[in-house]
Amino acid sequence: MKTTTIEQFYNEINTSIPEEIAREIGHFNVFSFEELAAKLKEKPIMPYNKRTYYKISLITGKNTAEYADKVIEIEGSALVFATPKVPYHWIPKDEHQQGYFCVFTDEFLARNKSGVVLDDLPIFQPGGLPIFQITTEQRIEIERIFEKMNKELSSDYRFKYDLLRNYVLEIIHYGQKLQPKSISNPMHNASTRITSLFIELLERQFPIESPMQRLQLRTANDFAERLAVHVNHLNKILKDNTGKTTTHVISTRITQEAKILLRQTDWNISEIAYSLGFEEIAHFSNFFKKQTKLSPNNYRSQRL
Repeated sequence: MKTTTIEQFYNEINTSIPEEIAREIGHFNVFSFEELAAKLKEKPIMPYNKRTYYKISLITGKNTAEYADKVIEIEGSALVFATPKVPYHWIPKDEHQQGYFCVFTDEFLARNKSGVVLDDLPIFQPGGLPIFQITTEQRIEIERIFEKMNKELSSDYRFKYDLLRNYVLEIIHYGQKLQPKSISNPMHNASTRITSLFIELLERQFPIESPMQRLQLRTANDFAERLAVHVNHLNKILKDNTGKTTTHVISTRITQEAKILLRQTDWNISEIAYSLGFEEIAHFSNFFKKQTKLSPNNYRSQRL
């Protein structure tokens, strides 16, 4: 799995980074799907890479999106949020793609400029599925924001980047309002903070990008020690907040990464087992089969 930088993204779409934008601290730009399709000879398939930038898309057309082990078929209009923490694969299914998307780095929406911490926002929390099928009325509302972005980007207004940040945050908040209420309005108490820190420690280990990269935290005890809480206390907090045990959450995430590696890499089973913290192939195979009812080899062959 490769890492795609903002510079490599521009190379993929055969476009130069605008000098004016490159001078701005951080990076931001807006694109039209129709204009991009007209410029490129082939459909802009986004490979299953980790990216160093954020992307928000308003798209109308038939598409398939793959997030981790989930496959989502999109018809009609959708609002899609992509974060550097979660690699995804985007496959257009027809030639008639309409809408807009913007790309930006975390420096563009740094806290001292925007007042928010991107990774603290519910829409970018790990474990979610930030793809929302939207109505025609919703599409028109969001489209107007993108059009204002596009217009402002070419203006000579002195504070245009401040205004653009506000437009990006407006779309982010629009998406967060589309999420379930329990996700959009998290409680702020000690147990929630511990849950959040646990998830952050877990997700910080992913994605696995090299056979030499190895998980360091694999058990409930590993996480409890890192968080300086008793393992029983951690289990109770996670059970209360998620309805799942610590071991179940960890196993589910490791299984999800195993599926990604089996599907998206040519690493052998031994390399995948090692990177996920298993000392023996047999231990990994037994774990994977218990979670999925399939052996690693059988799962990989089904995805070919």
